[in-house]
Amino acid sequence: MKTIVRLHCRIAIVTLICLACTRDRASVAQGLEPTPNIVLFLVDDMGWQDTSVSFGIEETPLNQQFRTPNMQRLADSGMKFTQAYACSVCSPTRVSLMTGLNAARHRVTNWTLRKNATNDRPHPTLKFPKWNMNGLCPKPGVEGTVHAKALPEFLNEAGYHTIHAGKAHFGAIGTAGADPLGIGFDVNIAGHAAGGPGSYLGKQNFSAAWRNGDEIWDVPGLDKYHGEDIFLTEAITLESIAAMDQAIDREEPFFLYLSHYAVHVPFAADDRFYQAYVDRGLSPTEAMYAAIVEGMDKSLGDILDHLAMRGISENTVVLFMSDNGGLSASGRGGKKHTHNQPLSSGKGSAHEGGVRVPMIARWPGVTAAGSKTNHPVIIEDFFPTILEIAGILNPEQIGGVIDGVSFAYVLRGRDESTQHDRALHWHFPNNWGPKGPGIGPSSAIRLGDWKLIHYYDGRPVELFNISEDISESNNLASQNPKMTQRLANKLRQFLDHAEAQYPIDKSTGRTTAIQRPGD
Repeated sequence: MKTIVRLHCRIAIVTLICLACTRDRASVAQGLEPTPNIVLFLVDDMGWQDTSVSFGIEETPLNQQFRTPNMQRLADSGMKFTQAYACSVCSPTRVSLMTGLNAARHRVTNWTLRKNATNDRPHPTLKFPKWNMNGLCPKPGVEGTVHAKALPEFLNEAGYHTIHAGKAHFGAIGTAGADPLGIGFDVNIAGHAAGGPGSYLGKQNFSAAWRNGDEIWDVPGLDKYHGEDIFLTEAITLESIAAMDQAIDREEPFFLYLSHYAVHVPFAADDRFYQAYVDRGLSPTEAMYAAIVEGMDKSLGDILDHLAMRGISENTVVLFMSDNGGLSASGRGGKKHTHNQPLSSGKGSAHEGGVRVPMIARWPGVTAAGSKTNHPVIIEDFFPTILEIAGILNPEQIGGVIDGVSFAYVLRGRDESTQHDRALHWHFPNNWGPKGPGIGPSSAIRLGDWKLIHYYDGRPVELFNISEDISESNNLASQNPKMTQRLANKLRQFLDHAEAQYPIDKSTGRTTAIQRPGD
């Protein structure tokens, strides 16, 4: 009897192997790429210049301040994007990434934390709309949330094991989006509603208690590291590797969304790297910051090393991105609004320093090693791109609209001539708080080399030619009224189509929507 059972098992195994081989041969015959694993490595608050990898025309003194050899390693084996964009603050970016929707459409236009509570700062002349302050929710009928099908749900349906590690910040406390499991992830490591860490130090239990902070900031799920001499970035990396191993051992394709709390405030000294930056003459604040950047880069290297050790590098796509421009209005040492030069301003700003971010992509066998593209992409483009990489074509989002456009064809090295035909849009009808260039309630559009920023607080409209003036120092609005009007019209049309919300003028009670010609 045992012999018969063993025989049946062998027949079943052989049958499964044959079916798998048949599928593989069919994929090759049809020119299809094998289903790859996907790692999306997202950094929090990392600026375009916070790396030794140059994303501009030439290396700058700021590039020389940092040490990120593993970013360089990834760039050497993949494609560097010099004009990649996100939103200017965190939650809008993360919801756009998970849904493929522009912030104007999903209405999570500012950062989220507490249920039904806005984080807009008071403004002398403007009242702000009731935006989706509760964040992302996969179920309909939840007030104050965006109802959409999130990226991990699509990937789960395609057979992927989905892992969330690090910062979530998808939704407010007490909502589905507060827990990554609530939007479709199979595994959640250290993710919750808060957008910053209580502490980076295991010795402080990753808690805000050391600064008498609210426990709302305490990083969850890492109790095994409490009291240990370990940095948060390292702990999340170790847990991510363990979660990957479980999927690899089961021979399941996986999606790892490794979303570090680094390099968000409050800074702490990572003793592995801190002293070297002090010795180079950096202030304590800037030395802490640079050390956190290098610790993030080590994490990237550890992930790349593990993929190689497990023999799956050639079947794993690695995408690197930041969630908004680098800190500059607050938190950093030195002069404000200078930390992303030659870009103007930083996090929270509609200027390039607030929205242009470092981005690298490696798709083995597809992207050309050491390549570079000037093709503009924006955060919602990651949604259809990741799905296309996973073999999911023509995904249907709730509501029937996806604003993102797949850049998989760019990864394949195909013609980029269409880049000037598509407009990119930003919408921030909110008040972040700090002051500075480009910071404040605004909407913006980029079309080709031209970028227009419309402010809702009465400041003059700004028009820049980005290819000639990356620092946005020369406002051409009055010199080029035709281009100004053209972009203003296009921006208004998009916002109308997205049913965007607008601030309200306190003195008149009227919305401050962009005016149509003749209004």
